[in-house]
Amino acid sequence: MKKMHVKRGDMVKVIAGKDKGMEGKVITAMPNKGKVIVEGVAIVSKHQKARRQGQESGILKMEAPIDASNVMRICSKCGKAARTGIKILEDGSKVRYCKKCNETFND
Repeated sequence: MKKMHVKRGDMVKVIAGKDKGMEGKVITAMPNKGKVIVEGVAIVSKHQKARRQGQESGILKMEAPIDASNVMRICSKCGKAARTGIKILEDGSKVRYCKKCNETFND
C-alpha cells in the first residue's frame, strides 16, 4: 500500500488536467491505485441499464477517479494549495503540515 499526501475529507485543488484550478473535498482515497475522487471534479456520464423492475435506466453524472499527483491540499490557515510534509513529534506520533506556513493539520 502506497502512502498518500491527501486523505478522505481534505480540501484539495486540482493542479493538472482538464479540471485544473477546481477545488473540492476528497470523497474517496484509493492508496493502492494512487487515485482520489474529488467532489464536483472529473464529472463523467455513465449509461446505466435498469437491472431490476422499478429501477430506472438513464445517463448518470458521477465523479471519476483522478491521479493523486494532480491534486494539492489546501491549507486551512493560509488558504493556499501547498505541499504537505510529515513531522514526527516528541511522543513519536506523526502529523502532516503545510510547507508554506508550517501549520500542522488536525487529522
